[in-house]
Amino acid sequence: MEPTQIITALIFIVTIVLVITRKIDPVVSALLGVVFMISVGSMTEVQAFKFVDWNVLMILISVWLIAGYFGKTGIPEYLGDRTLHISKGNIPLFVTLIGMLAGFVSMFIDNVVVVLMLAPIIFHIRKLYGFKATGPILFIGLSSNFMGTALLLGDLPPQMLHSVSGVEFLGFIWHSGRPSSFIILTVVYLLVCLVFYFKFKKSSLALCTLDEEAAHEAAGETMVHIKDKRFAFVVVAGFILTIIGMSMRQIFDVKLGFIAFTGTLLLVLVIEILKKPLGFDVPDLEHMLGEIEWSAIAFYAALFALVGGLEHARLLEIVANWFIPFIKSGLLVGTSVLYWVTAPIVGVVEHDAFILTLLYVIRDLGQSQGINVWPYYWGLVWAGTLGSNLTIAGAPALYVALSMGEKEDGEKLSLKEFFSYTVPYVVISLVLTYILMVLIWVLPFTR
Repeated sequence: MEPTQIITALIFIVTIVLVITRKIDPVVSALLGVVFMISVGSMTEVQAFKFVDWNVLMILISVWLIAGYFGKTGIPEYLGDRTLHISKGNIPLFVTLIGMLAGFVSMFIDNVVVVLMLAPIIFHIRKLYGFKATGPILFIGLSSNFMGTALLLGDLPPQMLHSVSGVEFLGFIWHSGRPSSFIILTVVYLLVCLVFYFKFKKSSLALCTLDEEAAHEAAGETMVHIKDKRFAFVVVAGFILTIIGMSMRQIFDVKLGFIAFTGTLLLVLVIEILKKPLGFDVPDLEHMLGEIEWSAIAFYAALFALVGGLEHARLLEIVANWFIPFIKSGLLVGTSVLYWVTAPIVGVVEHDAFILTLLYVIRDLGQSQGINVWPYYWGLVWAGTLGSNLTIAGAPALYVALSMGEKEDGEKLSLKEFFSYTVPYVVISLVLTYILMVLIWVLPFTR
């Protein structure tokens, strides 16, 4: 390695340690890392700016604003009470059901968006029962990040796999005569949710009680949450139309961020026009913009620049090429090394650039060496998604969830408590997925 590469790697490692431990604010740590990379020549300030995926940030800002309006409709409270009614006041079951819903919704919608849309449901029930919100919100973040690779639409890794390999939507359900991403991840996901249900049953959540009046309200007997159905209709319609527009991106031939921004802008315009004539009880735009977690946006931007610095210094390429001898040595060894080394790496490195680099390496090896690339493809995207749930550096959706939960609780979550959620979630999901991967996608092809 060249001196610049060594220095770049050291800056990245120190930055990630500071981000994870939160000795100083993670946003400050990440931005300082970017400044130091620029200072030592890992990249220029112009390159750092270009490495940021402004399209993704525009999606986040736009949907965050829609989520803010959604939270004012009363729908999250209604959904929370309905789910609580189904769970019969069992808070561990309630949290598990909301988390389970997050995973399945994230197959079609970005994981951060899912956190933004479902967090108000937890906040509402938290106010009734008085439990701390950060743990349940983290569970939503973990779950929303889990199923993003199950289908083609939910996250960037499956879309990158489609770009590199040409696999289409149905290929994520059944491929090469065997179950693929959706079926395998769904089985594992349900088992992980079951494990966490029992974890919640042994926690303080199981001790939560509700007084009789609040219980009637939660059952919908004395409270009507959706007080202005016209306002709720406008917001939901605006959100649905924006999502439909984003799903038709190829037809419009514009970036998703532009579609999200346009949809949000039109929604705001309609609300501002109708607010006085129809008497919408909604804060002004300045207040709604103030509810966006701008620190999370800055954190996302800094992570993009940091990983861009690694990529520009060719460190990701060096790591990717390290896998080549193992992949050539045999299917079981190759997939196992790829899987178990990728998982901890993406736990601290925002995974998109790393996964894309390795997808090209695997594709090129398949063409030159004649190996079956699909066990490697699946192993990479699964480990790359599941492993990223380890820290806020690997999965920025966790940073959003953590920030929202701590803001609601008014206190910080310790690193030990944070890992009490992420470590078991990651280990269980990785081990179960690995077992199914070997049984379905590795051993049949080694005979």
